[in-house]
Amino acid sequence: MAEAKPKLLIVEDDEGLQAQLKWTYDDFDVVIAGTREAALASLRSEEPAVVTLDLGLPPDPDGTSEGFAVLEAIMAMKPDTKVIVASGHGARESALRAVEQGAYDFYQKPVDIDTLGLIVQRAYRLHHIESENRRLAEKVGEDRTVLGSMVTAAPEMAKVARTIERVAPTNVSVMLLGASGTGKELLARGVHDCSGRRQGAFVAINCAAIPENLLESELFGHEKGAFTGAVKTTEGKIELADGGTLFLDEVGDIPLSLQVKLLRFLQERTIERIGGRKPIAVDTRIVCATHQNLESMIGEGTFREDLFYRLAEIVVKVPTLAERPGDAVLLAKHFMARFAKEMNPQVKSFAPDALAAIDSWTWPGNVRELENRVKRAVIMAEGKQISVEDLDLSQPDDGGADIALNLKAAREQADRRMIRQALARTEGNISNTAKLLGISRPTLYDLLKQYDLQT
Repeated sequence: MAEAKPKLLIVEDDEGLQAQLKWTYDDFDVVIAGTREAALASLRSEEPAVVTLDLGLPPDPDGTSEGFAVLEAIMAMKPDTKVIVASGHGARESALRAVEQGAYDFYQKPVDIDTLGLIVQRAYRLHHIESENRRLAEKVGEDRTVLGSMVTAAPEMAKVARTIERVAPTNVSVMLLGASGTGKELLARGVHDCSGRRQGAFVAINCAAIPENLLESELFGHEKGAFTGAVKTTEGKIELADGGTLFLDEVGDIPLSLQVKLLRFLQERTIERIGGRKPIAVDTRIVCATHQNLESMIGEGTFREDLFYRLAEIVVKVPTLAERPGDAVLLAKHFMARFAKEMNPQVKSFAPDALAAIDSWTWPGNVRELENRVKRAVIMAEGKQISVEDLDLSQPDDGGADIALNLKAAREQADRRMIRQALARTEGNISNTAKLLGISRPTLYDLLKQYDLQT
């Protein structure tokens, strides 16, 4: 039996180029889409590992708004997909913005078939390697703790990890509250990996990325003939996670009409597919996340209070990256090592001005912003070191910073931050940390003990 060809989704509205690309890639099972709707439908049905995306799609063929909307939806629905975007002459800024938002690579138009072919092949190899690494990690890391899989030195995040480890073996519903990009899906996967459900499926769905009229079908599934286009019976995400864990990201975006159906599932542990009449028993644990204030939404009547208490049996608040001093540098080094190996092996370290900028930046986009900026920097770096220009960071203006009126408290706060940042830069080496801070080792040990800072 011949081995199935890997699927390649080509999102391109030029029919001539569609035909050329489809003819060229005879080693792949090529799927063509010319609009956002067709592209996302193909992504759901075909689940291609690699997508080539022209940013100029109708109804904005001369702009990039529609292409970026497709990219954002792909990253929300299947973030492991390798998206390669098309960049016209003078559109390098759009290409770099796309990489910052999660695209794997970009190519210049007019298309050089050989060059694009190499990029596609490389993307498939990387996707295969990452998939294999995840499979092996799941196989050998069944007893791994959440904390062991995190890159952090912050007590705030260690506390979150310990909470996750304690609640994971139970079957309670867990709600993760935190800003976008703080790693809520990583924690949700940690709940699954540390539970007795680790052998079952971990299924994630971003409720904000799926149109309201499709979300019910995505969650509960549908029977054949339930609506136009329902050509076969399809299981929903809740059913696919039977025996495992379902992660509902951005649960605050679920419409009220669907909240009722979700509440019924949580109460009765049965579902009915769209168009179905038979209750189906499902043993699925729910972990959800949101950056919204659900209690305010309850007061406004946009989120059901009874559903909130069903979902929030355990609430875990995830700190922002700005609330984790020292972690930005640790994570930046981690991402740099990973991306340099994939994209630019000559990059070995950060320049001092880059480290200072990483330390002082407020990171409104949290870990996701940091990851994307480091990826951009690795691509843009021309030497062995990443500079502050490569990161596209400027030093913040401290003129409007809050000023602590209590001098003792202000000094303690500053000491804690500086020590943790120094430890992060030296990767926990006490001698080098003391040198960096300009103090002796005994003084540093005294400060670590005084401020209860772990090394």
